[in-house]
Amino acid sequence: MKPILYIVIPCYNEEEVLPITCQMFLDKIKSLIEKELIDNKSRIMFVNDGSKDKTWDIIQELSLKDDHYIGICQSRNRGHQNAVLAGLMEAKEKCDITISIDCDGQDDINAMDEMIKEYLNGAEIVYGVRSKRDTDTFFKRLTAQGFYKFLNWMGADVVYNHADYRLVSSQVLEEFSSFKEVNLFLRGMFPLVGFKSTSVYYERHERIAGESHYPLKKMLALAFDGITSLSVKPIRMVMTLGIIIVILSILGALSLLVTYFTQGKMIQWIYITTIVFLVGGIELVGMGIIGEYIGKIYMEVKARPRYIISDRTYQSKNNRGHV
Repeated sequence: MKPILYIVIPCYNEEEVLPITCQMFLDKIKSLIEKELIDNKSRIMFVNDGSKDKTWDIIQELSLKDDHYIGICQSRNRGHQNAVLAGLMEAKEKCDITISIDCDGQDDINAMDEMIKEYLNGAEIVYGVRSKRDTDTFFKRLTAQGFYKFLNWMGADVVYNHADYRLVSSQVLEEFSSFKEVNLFLRGMFPLVGFKSTSVYYERHERIAGESHYPLKKMLALAFDGITSLSVKPIRMVMTLGIIIVILSILGALSLLVTYFTQGKMIQWIYITTIVFLVGGIELVGMGIIGEYIGKIYMEVKARPRYIISDRTYQSKNNRGHV
């Protein structure tokens, strides 16, 4: 029996690129149907993440032109990770497998063939992994590779050079739905679910049109969210640093006493002032890190909806949903 596939595509202000890439996705899903890799009930699900341009209008028009196009609209912009989650949770009851991919055409859609074959061979999660970064600038390549290495070093279990291009079975999504985190970092959360997984390698292209919605500032924010959502290593590092400072302070105090009793003088005041400022700065950094964790606990305890679907192309506006 051929699996039903839902391609989940988050969209935010994509009116320039969507009219181009939508045909690419349609051609791909029809090709997969012709190859008898997937069922004809498979769909392309666009997730409008509160776009301010005509993205939702385009999605609605596409859904009228071809039954393979469907779409859901969030009540407001909630970010890329929440948009992907909304699409996955909406699709999990309607399909056997999902493939999440960005709208900009950078990820090679031909890798989907291999992903589905790996699923048919028993894999429940198939990660799309970039084989190289020749299209990136030196700075982008340096920061991106450092991003993955730093996350792994900090204790976040992520697949190197994998973003959010992945195949996930409905069985995995059913288990994943029990993860109730408000602070989402999907590429680090899916490995926690378990199940058999593998990777498919591909080359990433230049963005077809429009501008990237993930500048360095958002990449750094995502990295920080990933670390603080999946690891307590930063707090342990602060504690270790505190212990080291205490030991050094005791040794410094003993050194001062020895100097006083042997030479009859104390160390100059400038050194003491420097130590005070150093310790004070480290304390502020430590309090900031701990405060970040407390802030995330605050957000989690409130348990606000991670997304709210305000409209669907295949149901009335009155049928809304939130998780």
